[in-house]
Amino acid sequence: MTDRPGYSFRSGPPPEASRYLANKGWKPAFSWRDVEPEEHAVSFTVAKAMQVDVLSDIREEVQRAIDEGVPFEEFQRTLRPRLEKHGWWGRREMVDPATGLTETVQLGSPRRLRTIYRANLRAARAAGQWDRIERTKQTRPYLVYRLGPSERHRPEHAAKAGLVLPVDDPFWDRWMPPNGWNCKCWVRQVSREEGERLGVSESPEVPVRRVVNRRTGEVRDVPRGIDPGWERNPGAQRVRAAIDFLDGRLRGAPPEVARVAERDLRGGWMAERARQHPEWRDDLPFLDALRRIFGGGAE
Repeated sequence: MTDRPGYSFRSGPPPEASRYLANKGWKPAFSWRDVEPEEHAVSFTVAKAMQVDVLSDIREEVQRAIDEGVPFEEFQRTLRPRLEKHGWWGRREMVDPATGLTETVQLGSPRRLRTIYRANLRAARAAGQWDRIERTKQTRPYLVYRLGPSERHRPEHAAKAGLVLPVDDPFWDRWMPPNGWNCKCWVRQVSREEGERLGVSESPEVPVRRVVNRRTGEVRDVPRGIDPGWERNPGAQRVRAAIDFLDGRLRGAPPEVARVAERDLRGGWMAERARQHPEWRDDLPFLDALRRIFGGGAE
C-alpha cells in the first residue's frame, strides 16, 4: 500500500495545496504542544527541528513531495542524508528551551519521517481541497464525510461516515479531516441533487473534552474523537485570515498571521476567487480593498 494520499483527490499536483504550504511562515519548536492549531495553519513546524537549516531541508522536501507527487520512499531516501549531515538523526541530547533541562530526544528516524510526510501532505491537500470547495460551493453545496482505507477506524470517525452537510455548516470548522495523527478520513463534495438523494443530515452536536496542554498549561475544548492539535480546519482558517486582512481586522494578530494572509493574497488565489466567485464578483467593497492593496490587480 502506498503512502501517497491520493484516494480522495484528483491526480497531478494540486496547486492550492502547493500554495498553502509555500506561503507558510516558519515556527521552530521543541514540542508539537508548543504550536497551537491556529499556528499550524500559517507556520511550518517540526518538533525538535530547532535549527533553521534542518527545518528548511524538511520543508523543501515536503514541498517537492506535494508539487511532484513524490512517494514516501523517495522522500526518505533524499531527506535522510541531508538530516544526517546536520546531525539531526537518531537519539540526541537537547536542551528544552521551556525548562532549561537537557533531555535525550528522538530526532530523525524512519518512523518520524513517515509521520512528517503523512501529516504535512494530508493537511496541505485538505486545505487545498477546502479552497476548491469554497470556489465551487454554489454548484456543489454539500460535503459527505468518508472513511479512509484504514483497517480500523476511531469509533467517533466511523460514526460520521456518510454524514451529509452543507459546506457552510459550522461542523466543518472543527471536523474537517484529517482529524488526527494517521487519520485517513476525507470529504467528498457533491451537487445539491446528490446531497438530497443521499439525505442531508441534521447538523450534529460536537461533544468536547477538556484538554490541558502539559507544556503551556493552556486548557482547550477539543471535540471527542479528534486528536489535540487537529481540531481546526486549516483551509478555512487561511481563507478567514485573508478576508480579515482585507477588512483591516488583523492589526492585533501575530505578525506571522498577517504576513501569511498577505502572501496568500499576493499569490493571486483570493483575487482570482473574487473575480470568479458569484458571491464576491459584485462585492464592490471587497474589490475596492483588493484594488487598494494591489493597485488594480482585481480588475
